[in-house]
Amino acid sequence: MRARHGCVGAALALLCGVAQAQAPTTFGTIIGNGLLCRDHTDNIYYYNYLLKHFGAPYKHDGGAFWFRTDGASLWGTTISEVMVSDDTSTYVFVGAVAEATPENLEKAIIQQVGTHYTVIDTSAYPVREAKPASRIVYFDTKSKIYCAKYQPLPPVQPPPVRQRLK
Repeated sequence: MRARHGCVGAALALLCGVAQAQAPTTFGTIIGNGLLCRDHTDNIYYYNYLLKHFGAPYKHDGGAFWFRTDGASLWGTTISEVMVSDDTSTYVFVGAVAEATPENLEKAIIQQVGTHYTVIDTSAYPVREAKPASRIVYFDTKSKIYCAKYQPLPPVQPPPVRQRLK
């Protein structure tokens, strides 16, 4: 009997793990549109969304919080990670790692939403850009897609000067 309960427990754990690996149904609307620069880029909003649906970021590197997004896909392409800018840069951005080459990711986006990209340099690993500002770049054998918008940091205030009393 004990072995049987162990199997049931293992089966339930497996089912629970599968259920947790599902991305929310809003992933395409929220993150997908953000990556295509179709929405206001608000790093706090994206951070809170990812925190709620995928848990805490697994690293903080390069001016961004990195989230693993198991079970997520956009445009028929697996999205393994999403990164959101912290407040250390003049750019606010949301980006993602796609498990596809830039060429295949671009084809999938064209097929699904009709957004076309233009190659904007002549390097061996060219950057692709769509209007208004979404970009696809090489990331080893995968690709990164991101939307970055300039947001100036508030001016640094000098330290207060103490007034002399007369």
